[in-house]
Amino acid sequence: MTTQTAVWLLLGLAVIAANLPWLSDRLFFIRTPVSGKKTIWFRLLEWLLLYFLAGGIAFGVEKKAAGNIFPQDWEFYAVTLCLFVIFALPGFIYHVELKHQLARSRRRAA
Repeated sequence: MTTQTAVWLLLGLAVIAANLPWLSDRLFFIRTPVSGKKTIWFRLLEWLLLYFLAGGIAFGVEKKAAGNIFPQDWEFYAVTLCLFVIFALPGFIYHVELKHQLARSRRRAA
C-alpha cells in the first residue's frame, strides 16, 4: 500500500467514524439503551472514543509506513480534533434536523 493510499483510507475511516455516533441509536453499536434513545452526552462520548480509535489506527499506519512515529506538538492534535468535528457535521445535521423533518413529511403524506 502506498502512502497516498493509506492517507485516503485514513481520511475515509475518520469520516465514517465521526458520523457513526449520530447515525446509530445503539450504545457503542451493541445494545439498545433502556430508555430507547441515546442522550447527547453519550453520543459525544462515543464520538470522542472514536476520535481516539481513529488516531490510534493512524499511529499504527504511520509506524508501518514510515518505520517510526514522528513526534507532534499540541497544535497537531488540536487541528485533528477540529477536523474530526468537521467530519461529524453531516451526521450531526442528519440526527438533529433532517431526520425529524423527514419523519414529519412522512406523517403528512400518510
